[in-house]
Amino acid sequence: MTVTERFLKYVSFDTQSNEFSETCPSTDSQKLLGQALVEEMLSMGIADAHMDANGYVYGSIPGDPNLPTIGLIAHMDTAPDASGANVQAKIVEYNGGDILLNADKDIWMRCAEYPNLTKHTGKHLIVTDGTTLLGADNKAGIAEILTAAQFLLKARMNHATLKIAFTPDEEIGRGADLFDVEKFGADYAYTVDGGTVGEIEYENFNAAGAKVVFRGVNIHPGSAKDKMVNSQYLAMAFQSLLPAMEKPEHTEGYEGFIHLTDMNGTVEQTTLRYIIRDHDREKFTQKKAAMESAAKAIQERYGDHSVELQIRDSYYNMREKIEPCMYIIDRAKKAMANVGMTPVEVPIRGGTDGARLSFMGLPCPNLCTGGENFHSRYEFIPVEDLEACTQLLVQILTTL
Repeated sequence: MTVTERFLKYVSFDTQSNEFSETCPSTDSQKLLGQALVEEMLSMGIADAHMDANGYVYGSIPGDPNLPTIGLIAHMDTAPDASGANVQAKIVEYNGGDILLNADKDIWMRCAEYPNLTKHTGKHLIVTDGTTLLGADNKAGIAEILTAAQFLLKARMNHATLKIAFTPDEEIGRGADLFDVEKFGADYAYTVDGGTVGEIEYENFNAAGAKVVFRGVNIHPGSAKDKMVNSQYLAMAFQSLLPAMEKPEHTEGYEGFIHLTDMNGTVEQTTLRYIIRDHDREKFTQKKAAMESAAKAIQERYGDHSVELQIRDSYYNMREKIEPCMYIIDRAKKAMANVGMTPVEVPIRGGTDGARLSFMGLPCPNLCTGGENFHSRYEFIPVEDLEACTQLLVQILTTL
């Protein structure tokens, strides 16, 4: 089976994760893909392939004991940002210009909005019909890992021992929660969860989530004078106290942000949820302090019980764990050079399983998959880049 055939098979599974679920995995559909992957791995000859009770899939291919034991990791879930059900994937021979994704609904992917399209002229792009995610994030990684594994099993060439893991719930920040690092047994690993060909990432945001609950007093508006306290106004006042320019729409590169992700409320109670991000640990701490200061200001005006702020750290910048072992990055760069890629080091404006795994004792930078426009109905991946990233993985495992 080719990497493209695998990828098209995997995107037929609807595996969106659900941040409001308390189970692991957060959706049963992820286990359906997990079981299919186990069956495929067993049929390939990966004898120890299995899925644990929490939906994590593991397997290994023994190699040269004198070489490092290397892990490759991808996640099975897709983002909740757009539907992942009934994905209608198709391959388009791209010769430039805009792409008509859906004639019936007049949905186009236009170069004016997605200028990254133009660099793929002459390639074969896998796209959707413009109504769902594609799922390249991260089913492309799964397809590339298993195609590389298939090559190792058939090629009879010297290679490192390969440890494989496919995780649930990465998109909602829980992919490493129940990952068994000790059982996995790798010296180091790579998440195969990046974007454009050549990208290698070992810097990511420090991340936290915040929940802010505002409590007011409701009473009939006809007799509300000096009695009503509208919790929705408290929420708006809180938001106005946060740094105005530290929002995603005003930041790029290494700049962090405080992002209001959702809100709901009534006069009596309103809840705001935020994510807090920054590459710099000190600035990350300052952003959390800004939220605490805003909450204190609301309490001073409306009373101690008017607002409750909860902040929970999610993951940290993996750079501090990767810098002591940069040979992992050097190995990936050498492998990229061997397959004609130009390495590009970019900071992740987000996070991966690898960030948390690095702090759990498994150094784990992130590698490209070739996909673009992740979390969007305009997500796509070139067939040629799927193949190139598969060759990259083979090179990493066979570089002596």
